[in-house]
Amino acid sequence: MKRFFLILMAVLITALVFGAHVTILHVNDTHGHAWAFSEWRNPNIGGFAYIATLVNEIRSSVERAGGHMLFLHAGDLNTGVPESDLLDAEPDIVALNLAHLDAMTLGNHEFDNPVEVLMRQQRFAKFPFLACNVVKPNGELLVKPYVIKDFGDIRVGIIGVVTEETEVLEPLYLNGIKFLNAVESVQKYVDLLKDKVDVIVVLSHLGYGRSSNPKYTGDIDLAEKVKGIDVIVGGHSHTKMEEASVVNDVIIVQAWEWGKVLGRLDLDVENGKIVNWSWAAIPVNLKVYKGEDEQGNSIYEYVGKPIKPDFFVDAVLETYKARGSKKLDEPVGETKILLDHTRVRYEDTNLAHIITDAMIWKTGADVALQNGGGIRASIQPGKITYRDILTVLPFGNTLYVMKLTGAQLMKVLEYAATIPDGKGAHLQTAGLTWVNDNGKPVDVKVNGEPIDLNREYLVVTNNYMAGGGDGYAMLKEWSVNGYDTGFVLADVVKDYIKSLGVIESYDDKPRYIKK
Repeated sequence: MKRFFLILMAVLITALVFGAHVTILHVNDTHGHAWAFSEWRNPNIGGFAYIATLVNEIRSSVERAGGHMLFLHAGDLNTGVPESDLLDAEPDIVALNLAHLDAMTLGNHEFDNPVEVLMRQQRFAKFPFLACNVVKPNGELLVKPYVIKDFGDIRVGIIGVVTEETEVLEPLYLNGIKFLNAVESVQKYVDLLKDKVDVIVVLSHLGYGRSSNPKYTGDIDLAEKVKGIDVIVGGHSHTKMEEASVVNDVIIVQAWEWGKVLGRLDLDVENGKIVNWSWAAIPVNLKVYKGEDEQGNSIYEYVGKPIKPDFFVDAVLETYKARGSKKLDEPVGETKILLDHTRVRYEDTNLAHIITDAMIWKTGADVALQNGGGIRASIQPGKITYRDILTVLPFGNTLYVMKLTGAQLMKVLEYAATIPDGKGAHLQTAGLTWVNDNGKPVDVKVNGEPIDLNREYLVVTNNYMAGGGDGYAMLKEWSVNGYDTGFVLADVVKDYIKSLGVIESYDDKPRYIKK
């Protein structure tokens, strides 16, 4: 007994002198990217099987050294990869279960589906979903507001919070769910936890920065206005951080997007104070293109060390991928007519009308703008599968919403009127009709009414055009007045076609006429 007492005292004295070490690993905005994927000149990057390898290696190293580890997700698990979307992100959740995720805050895209789907996902997950500012119509919290991780020598409180803008971004399935003020909500739970824990981490899906809209909150706003936060682990803005930010003594970190990097924050804590810390973004098989060899094969150099997949996570995900691929061939609709894309670089077609109408249907915008070059195939009469839609829209573009005046819309049309026939920049529209009179837009109407140059219109386009693609540089300039919804265009068209039922005819009235 005496020996036990002496050992216990030695442990306590060591803890008081040396404190405790906590490593926080984090991802955010993975958007269905459970599997490794490829980008331009950057093949086979990301993927939860590879992230799991890193998590397991780091956990083992940290715990051997007497420290503790947390693995967190800062929201937007859903929406972005068909094999995941079709299975309601079950593959992603299973992979994170196997990687022993400790907690996830809800993101706005967790509300892309009916709330019943979200509740089923929560039951399936072996980690808690958190959000301190999301309430049901009766005022009750939708999910847990926080969780406490007790490691014995240190207690960490983790509070989840979601952007208030979710009510605007994802209104379709909310059915009375409300998003309370983030500052007030987080302060409430910080005050509740401050005497119960040593470190308070806010797992935030607010976005890095300050909000330009007083109704909403950014991570910097939170750090400046809430007293008692130690760390903000963020998401939503897909911020590619080179180094952590410190605002009002609050450490703010974010791990880019899609699992391309794994954030690592190391904290040394003594008497409830962070006395030392460091942060890094660990690349998950990112590469640098170095040219081609004599045979024309691409040469790549890894950024950091190459990572192998965790065997068990990889095996499970491959099984899910096969299931998801099979579901791609299940019918989502039917057409009795040819949905034609062959003239989309010259004139509007019924398929272009369906795509642009779907963009308005999803967002409630006044006007939709889509480049013809983004529409790559026709759909033959018969059953329509999701694979068919992905063949039509293969680029994974998302919907981008912005506010433009009538005068700005005219600037877009002035450029569009100069585009030669056959170019991918040829403009497809919904909610807007116009005539190209020898390179000048005339008789422009929005929803049947002459365009008002002073009026502000809600415009939806794709993120490619919003980024200045196909020469639409003016949209890139004005995109600061908007946001990327994260809705994948192919998914939106799939859902719209489902709502149409059997297509026996479709609006073939011209929206664009060239004189």
